[in-house]
Amino acid sequence: MHTAAPPKAILDGWLEPFPSEVDTYGHLLLEQLAPSGDAVRLGLTPYFESAHLDARKYFHAFAGISLHPDDDVPGCTARYPNSLPSKTRRGLFGEVMSGLFTQAYEFIGAYEYIVPVFLFRNHEDARQYIFQLAREPSRTREIQGRKGDDFIALVVNEEGKVTRVLAGEAKWRQTWNNSTLTRVMHGEMVEDPDTGQNVPDGRGVWFEINRALNAPIGLRQLQEILRECAKDEFEEVILSLDQILLLKNPDPVERTDLILLAGGGAARRAKGDTLIGFEDVPTEYTAGRDLQVVEMIVSDGAPLIEALYDGLWPAETTADE
Repeated sequence: MHTAAPPKAILDGWLEPFPSEVDTYGHLLLEQLAPSGDAVRLGLTPYFESAHLDARKYFHAFAGISLHPDDDVPGCTARYPNSLPSKTRRGLFGEVMSGLFTQAYEFIGAYEYIVPVFLFRNHEDARQYIFQLAREPSRTREIQGRKGDDFIALVVNEEGKVTRVLAGEAKWRQTWNNSTLTRVMHGEMVEDPDTGQNVPDGRGVWFEINRALNAPIGLRQLQEILRECAKDEFEEVILSLDQILLLKNPDPVERTDLILLAGGGAARRAKGDTLIGFEDVPTEYTAGRDLQVVEMIVSDGAPLIEALYDGLWPAETTADE
């Protein structure tokens, strides 16, 4: 289970927050204050290890390798998430930071969210990749993305009833410029048969967020992990999710949509520039729920991600978690 607290002191020295709210829309711009060096990496490491531990146990057991394989044993080249390709690591980074920011900052509505576990064990292609890599170290390849919600957090009342779910969509890009933003938020460019012009296909983040279920699939995935790993601790939450996920007369649950855009700014970006406007609810957002946008702009994020994932569970760690 996920137990690490967000490293608030590290965040305070690394990122400067610029929050804003209007109606049911919250926007948080995080601008870089200091280089993303070893201090930041080491500060983030416990949170990232906690976020990935459930999937690490699950994938390593499936592949038949130790939680902390020695360098000279069969399967030692297959470590989750260390052995994943760079593109996958960057995607995972954004998903973990979604949880970290949810726990570290106040979002729209000022709700107190809990993050019992991250859903990475549901990344089926990563599970297959680790299994194959443990048996054939040369079989490296790109990995297909995980299906379902990037991130789930809950609001739970004193009786253990789930009253709100936060579902996140995280995107990392090396450089955020207008064309990149358009492709991410509005879809890939295709030729309009009527005009011959290249236009977005309309199947980007806005499309997915607007049509998302109020009780998303991530709730069932979360419930399954809780049943297996923490049934006693989260007994009331599990029962509450049963009622929320009924097909007939389900219990109501509120939803907050989270969009995280992380990466580097464009060459001509000025301090304070945002990718998504903060003055009004974006016109593209039609779901009518609470919406929280977080923009994390860092110039050296790529080397941070590589160093961070290379350094999770260093070789000298030998005791199983």
